[in-house]
Amino acid sequence: MQRRPALAAAAVTAALAMGLSACGGTSTNKDNAGGGGSAAPAQAEFNAAMTKVFNPSTKKGGTLKFANSGDWDSLDPADTYYGYSWNFIRLYGRALTVFKAAPGPEGAQVAPDLAKELGKPSADFKTWTYTLRDGVKFEDGTPITSKDVAYGVARAFDKETFPNGPTYLNEMLDWPKGYKGPYKSKNADYSSAIETPDDKTIVFHLKQPYSGFDYITQMSPTIPVPKAKDTGAKYREHVISSGPYMFEKNEIGKGFSLVRNPNWDAATDPNRPALPDRIEVQTNVNADDLDNRLQSGDIHVDVAGTGVQPAAMSKILPDPALKARTDNPTLQRLWYTSISPTVKPLDNIDCRKAIEYAADKTGYQAAYGGEFSGGQIATSLMPPSVPGHQKIDPYPSGTDGTGDVAKAKEHLAACGQPNGFETNIAYRAERPKEKATAEALQQSLARVGIKLTLKPYPQADYFSLYAGKPPFVVQNKLGLSVNGWGSDYPDGYGFLQQMTDSRVIRETGGSSNISVRIPDVDKMFDSSLLEADAKKREPIWAAIDKRVMDDAVILPGVWAKSLLMRGKGVTNVFISDGQQMYDYVAMGVE
Repeated sequence: MQRRPALAAAAVTAALAMGLSACGGTSTNKDNAGGGGSAAPAQAEFNAAMTKVFNPSTKKGGTLKFANSGDWDSLDPADTYYGYSWNFIRLYGRALTVFKAAPGPEGAQVAPDLAKELGKPSADFKTWTYTLRDGVKFEDGTPITSKDVAYGVARAFDKETFPNGPTYLNEMLDWPKGYKGPYKSKNADYSSAIETPDDKTIVFHLKQPYSGFDYITQMSPTIPVPKAKDTGAKYREHVISSGPYMFEKNEIGKGFSLVRNPNWDAATDPNRPALPDRIEVQTNVNADDLDNRLQSGDIHVDVAGTGVQPAAMSKILPDPALKARTDNPTLQRLWYTSISPTVKPLDNIDCRKAIEYAADKTGYQAAYGGEFSGGQIATSLMPPSVPGHQKIDPYPSGTDGTGDVAKAKEHLAACGQPNGFETNIAYRAERPKEKATAEALQQSLARVGIKLTLKPYPQADYFSLYAGKPPFVVQNKLGLSVNGWGSDYPDGYGFLQQMTDSRVIRETGGSSNISVRIPDVDKMFDSSLLEADAKKREPIWAAIDKRVMDDAVILPGVWAKSLLMRGKGVTNVFISDGQQMYDYVAMGVE
């Protein structure tokens, strides 16, 4: 899945210094109004929100307008896994911990949220205890208790009802044998995994030690859900707020609006300034139209946070006034294509290697906007900013990056397909860059006789019903699926595990790992959990990267950059290393 971004602070700082300092700039405007006032509009400059706050203000009020070129996978905290959704969900949901709403490296630091302090681990890092803040309430005024948090985690265990979302807690916690979640295992005792000795205390019991558990508890499954208000799969239609905003209306497929939650108390929440009075979100807006409306000021934020489309770049970059409203971050994200070994003839490794060699990587890069706003051509999984990255290039694309046709033909002959073969390629219909990627691969693979038929599917259900559902992949011969991944948190485990551990794959759908089924990789992840020293874990991440590449089940495309545009009149704009896009919790509007 295109998922959660989070950057390692030191690596990001280095990347910014090397790649962006020549064209960067930051606003010199200061907030000259205390106690709820606002500054005069900041002087717009290219990269002004990269490491500092652009147009700072403490002024409250107004309506902040977002748009999405597709639809949400889900607004339910148990069932969402897009990076933009985890950024946005903090406006209406509070997890136990949270990435700080701060620019640059500070934004990748985890802080207490519903919990009054970070988790207290046992000496062996297998038991983690959190204590809730005083005075936290749901939108109806009901106090939030540890049991509400535990229930939220338990319902997220049910991947048939909630196919999307991370599986870290499913795998890490010591759940009772046969547990299937609160709907199918009604009234089951799961105290072996989670205990709630009182209304303020929640205790997690892990099967294996893990020293980075505070990163896990900032994910959406620890957002509390009141059992009495849970409507199962329909809960997405009205999520009960624990944050500063609550749902006014929600029209699935069209959009939704949020208004202030009267039972949110700022005194209990040091992480959210809650500046706008109202937030509006339109969904299923044509991507190019969205860019035009962002430029004109009709909307403030492209919520997906992956950058403007190539059509808009050609207009923005030559225009100094438009370019001054943009930022060009380097991301801890890989745009890639999954190669499914369950689809014939790709069950033969040489057929998969033929694709690796035949792919034109310059075409892949161009589909995302070129080196400036698309990113660096990738030769393996982990971007250079991920701790443990080692540069490898097992399938060189030739001196010009357009592929090695001769090597591709060698491997086609070795797999018994000397004249090539036919297969299908999936992509998200609402994403022009993914369509362009599929078309570029269609052209480059045709040079060696591999015929691709393009299969677009909706963004919201791409993983739950289509590319992430193994039976559908086989039945519809989706040999290739265009994909993307960003770190869930700043660690090699947070980047690699959910995209390459075979135990993440679910026959019922919602798999974030589409194509990697390597038992050796699973064992390496298990061994990493036994190593408390983060530096000593780094060689494991490099070994996993190499092992996956050796199996030729992922075609890496681009280590990502993006060109983000600041909306007109938006205040407190900055790119957080924890979000790798504009931080939505901080934003206000003039």
